[in-house]
Amino acid sequence: MIVICGATATGKSGLALALAQRLGSVILSADSRQVYREFDIGTAKPTDAERKLVPHYLIDICDPTETLTVADYQQQTQALIAALGKETPPLLVGGTGLYIRSIVQGLKIPRVAPQEELRSQLQSLGQTQLYAFLQQVDPVATQKIHPNDPVRTLRALEVFYVTGRPISEQQGENPPDYPILQIGLDCPDSSHLTQRIEQRTEQMLVAGWEAEVKTLCEKYGRDLPLLDTLGYREMKQYLAGEISLSDAKELTVLHTRQFAKRQRTWFRAYPQIEWFKANQPDLLECVWQRVLEFIAANCQDAPPQARC
Repeated sequence: MIVICGATATGKSGLALALAQRLGSVILSADSRQVYREFDIGTAKPTDAERKLVPHYLIDICDPTETLTVADYQQQTQALIAALGKETPPLLVGGTGLYIRSIVQGLKIPRVAPQEELRSQLQSLGQTQLYAFLQQVDPVATQKIHPNDPVRTLRALEVFYVTGRPISEQQGENPPDYPILQIGLDCPDSSHLTQRIEQRTEQMLVAGWEAEVKTLCEKYGRDLPLLDTLGYREMKQYLAGEISLSDAKELTVLHTRQFAKRQRTWFRAYPQIEWFKANQPDLLECVWQRVLEFIAANCQDAPPQARC
């Protein structure tokens, strides 16, 4: 398998499309918002024309009112890799680090769906009390969970109360037995990344981003959790008359830059990723040569288009 990862707006999708065409392969999306139907422009989903050029999977696989867990994503992705990766390496492409990690490291994830009633009851007790409970039932987990991390504390307790077993006993890794090449796109020049984010934001507006958010608000209500994610939150504020359109654009760019910084920090923590500069003029050819080396070293029956 070949992974194309990195921060938002670094050109992952374009590079992956070109590589997949050369390989005659498919693209598996690793984007936690592109899995949802109707959230198209604000999530920078591949266009219909791009999907005709290369088969894309794990896009538009659930409704906005549903919740796709990491475990759900992992299960579907592993099944696709087993079915589609026999001839040419599939490309796993995106910026959702946990999605990618769940596949390349084979994370063991407790199959426990969110329990809304249980969560509501627990949250009413407050983080201090919840963490004290967790220290009693799963002291191993508290070695990795900060006392001020309510999300992971709540999840650990949820898993314990549903399964009767500590989450620490159910976690771990089971890496896949097939070779993986991880390519990361980096944009160390912050001004260049900002420019790319600004261009993408303008393109979203031209493509009908405002109308998309308006339709989603009318159909699902302003309280839909997905409408509080990057870009949708700012446009929703504009449509409600809370901020101007120029403010919505500026805030989207600002928050996207902040998000990209967090993504970069996440991916930089994994030494297995081989980094390429997103703005180097010969990016495609450099990555293509690395892909050929990888295939030659690991795939005895490489397809003609992937042979040196």
